[in-house]
Amino acid sequence: QVQLVESGGGSVQAGQSLRLSCVVSGDLYNRQCLGWFRQAPGKEREGVATIYALDTGPVGSYYADSVKGRFTISHDSANNTAFLEMNNLKPDDTAMYYCATIRNPYGSTWCRSTLGRPTVFKYWGQGTQVTVSS
Repeated sequence: QVQLVESGGGSVQAGQSLRLSCVVSGDLYNRQCLGWFRQAPGKEREGVATIYALDTGPVGSYYADSVKGRFTISHDSANNTAFLEMNNLKPDDTAMYYCATIRNPYGSTWCRSTLGRPTVFKYWGQGTQVTVSS
């Protein structure tokens, strides 16, 4: 059974930074698509960033337009941990942030497409709250 545990959320002022972590444990996937998603109250869950990760290292990373240039997704294959570095945070970034993973035998293009399709992910963490005040 795969388990994901997020950490690193908090309350910050606009313009500040946060780094989220997601430790993936359980069945070792040597070819996975990892994603960060967020959901604000009253809104649908939306994709933030995804990364196509092999056990030898990441192959490609993909971002929602709203976070391009501000957020960076990465993956430590040795510890199977995903990160989301969030810079220049804005009040609109306030949401519960979730990480998710799924085995990905289909490659980079498929992983990019999952940004808009959170339902394809099989395993999810419990979420970590990010609050940005102006």
